[in-house]
Amino acid sequence: MTSKTEASTPQGGIPKINTITADDIRASLKAGIADFKARPVMSAFFGLFYALFGIFLVWTLVWLQWIWMIIPAVVAFPLFAPFAAAGLYEMSRRLEKGERFGWSDILTVMADQRKREMGWMAFVTLFVLWVWFYQFRTVLVIVLKDSSFSDLSGFVNVVLYTPEGWTFLLIGTCVGAFLSAVLFSVTVIAMPMLMDREIDFISAMITSVRAVTENAVVMLSWAAIISVTLLVSMIPAFLGLVVTLPILGHTTWHLYQRAVEPVAS
Repeated sequence: MTSKTEASTPQGGIPKINTITADDIRASLKAGIADFKARPVMSAFFGLFYALFGIFLVWTLVWLQWIWMIIPAVVAFPLFAPFAAAGLYEMSRRLEKGERFGWSDILTVMADQRKREMGWMAFVTLFVLWVWFYQFRTVLVIVLKDSSFSDLSGFVNVVLYTPEGWTFLLIGTCVGAFLSAVLFSVTVIAMPMLMDREIDFISAMITSVRAVTENAVVMLSWAAIISVTLLVSMIPAFLGLVVTLPILGHTTWHLYQRAVEPVAS
């Protein structure tokens, strides 16, 4: 393990943050792939559930004829990944400790999260998503007010082949990137931490933000890897997520273990 724990003492129950490098990402990815191989069916189940949710989401928007919602929904879709990966974090935790487990063990732990701090993390995520959809619609109305489209192909043509569409994409991309970076920073470490130890969600979010800011290059590189991998995996009808989401989830667990001081025995 290449991480080195910083010398400062944690305050207010906030765990110490480790310095991590690209080697930690590679080692975590290797461990994540090993976890997937150790329990491929159970791991793929969470990926399949996530993929089916994505298919249902797009189908619903098309059925409701909310064509303008498809692009922001697809962009925001990866932001739900930490919740879909909750069971994967628990699997990696148990595999790391050499514990035996079955379906009921993992699903019970996930169900119990509704009684803990995970619900507040869901609220934070939904708030950020609400801001994202609201600003998207606002920019859509302001920039594309004179454009008309009645189906997906018409919307794509307006967005990709008109100056107004390019302006719309530029503004939307900048705002979306900022909100995604904010949400990544408060959840990437907080989500596995809440599965791992007794800590309030505020402290978990503060720890997550500190881990990102103190290891900015490495953590933002991991964010880019996650985003690109998930978006590419969505191209073949979301089915690539069956494999990629579990590997990313397991990997995130191991990266969390390297980024934050472990629970005291």
